[in-house]
Amino acid sequence: MPNGSRIVALVPAHNEEALIVAAIRGLLKQTVPPNEIVVVADNCTDGTVAAIGALHHPKVVVMETSGNQHKKAGALNQALAVLLPGLQDDDVILVQDADSILNDDFVQNAARHLFADKGLGAVGGTFRAVPCVKDASPMTRFLVHLQDNEYARYARDVRRLQGKCLVVTGTAAMFRAGTLRRISAARIQGTLPPGDSNGGVYDTTVLTEDNELSFAVMTMGMRISAPKDCLLITDAMTTWSQLWAQRLRWKRGAVENCVQYGFTRVTAPYWWRQALSIAGVLVTAAYIGSLIWSLAFTGAIVVLPFWLAVTGIFVVERAVTLKDKGLWRRVLAATMYELPYDLFLQATHARAYLDSVLKTKKVW
Repeated sequence: MPNGSRIVALVPAHNEEALIVAAIRGLLKQTVPPNEIVVVADNCTDGTVAAIGALHHPKVVVMETSGNQHKKAGALNQALAVLLPGLQDDDVILVQDADSILNDDFVQNAARHLFADKGLGAVGGTFRAVPCVKDASPMTRFLVHLQDNEYARYARDVRRLQGKCLVVTGTAAMFRAGTLRRISAARIQGTLPPGDSNGGVYDTTVLTEDNELSFAVMTMGMRISAPKDCLLITDAMTTWSQLWAQRLRWKRGAVENCVQYGFTRVTAPYWWRQALSIAGVLVTAAYIGSLIWSLAFTGAIVVLPFWLAVTGIFVVERAVTLKDKGLWRRVLAATMYELPYDLFLQATHARAYLDSVLKTKKVW
């Protein structure tokens, strides 16, 4: 990092009493700790603000939003409108979710990557699920376990691509202050979609503000990365209804971000990914349909050779891609016990595409 550069951690929080203290302590324990930690308390009705105040730490301040109706994006825009004018271009802003806890060397590693490569506009991380509390129900533990497997596969994919990622997620993302200023200016000039009426850094009209900001960074000619040494843990959904709402928002937001930016050099890989996702939904529907058809007309489930081959590929993929979790987890994955979870995710994708086409009301 350039000499004299400051690091400011920005933590948006809406009713995050349960994990906010752990998130802050994770930042204070960093090998290169932030100079300041700003918790943006957005319309909190629980003990979030009191829990932060109880720390009595000089580096930690609370900034409460005023009249914000735009969720996380609006809260961050209010905070950045105050912070950015006082920062130099080479100062660093780390935006971290309140339910995430960084590895102790995250800030040091992310800053090193960011300043070693001037072409990088943002550096994020890969994550695992926060372990369940001791009194969690078996179903909750199982659901968190399934999400942790999913996160492990994502981390493997990013690592194999040497940090190349599709999005710098809101779990933790580091930017130069100058980069965020450029994005705000581009929104005002109309070369990027507007963030808000005041040229906010984050677009308040979208479901997935982190995905949209990643598009904005790349549209400005910079790259994004999630290096293998930038690690953290993040809270997972503990009920199926919460997971449904989260994944529906993620998927619909990603689709609508593609439509928002159109087909460009930057968005082409994302359009291709959506095409693959649609193909996956259709193949899954055809697979289940063939099983239902055979049961209805023959009285038994008959799996055709083609579908046996597809199943074999799926079994191998499940085991191979869970390498990070050890031999026994890979053997367990080969039993296809995760299939209901994968079908659940396919269902959220199908619903997201339908909602996007019908333009149903967006729900954050």
